[in-house]
Amino acid sequence: MLDYSYLDLYLPRDTPREVARQMLTEHAEHGDWELERLRLYPDGSRRVRLRRKIIRAARTM
Repeated sequence: MLDYSYLDLYLPRDTPREVARQMLTEHAEHGDWELERLRLYPDGSRRVRLRRKIIRAARTM
């Protein structure tokens, strides 16, 4: 069974689309996060939920 850790971000309505894209790209490339959900509200703000797998090391001895 896979376990995930989650990161919730809030982007205010005055955040340009390009800045939001750059921020999410940085999280994906350097933190191994993947987009689980993006919700765009009528006022223009966004709520983003990112997730990444929790890797558990198994004892070898």
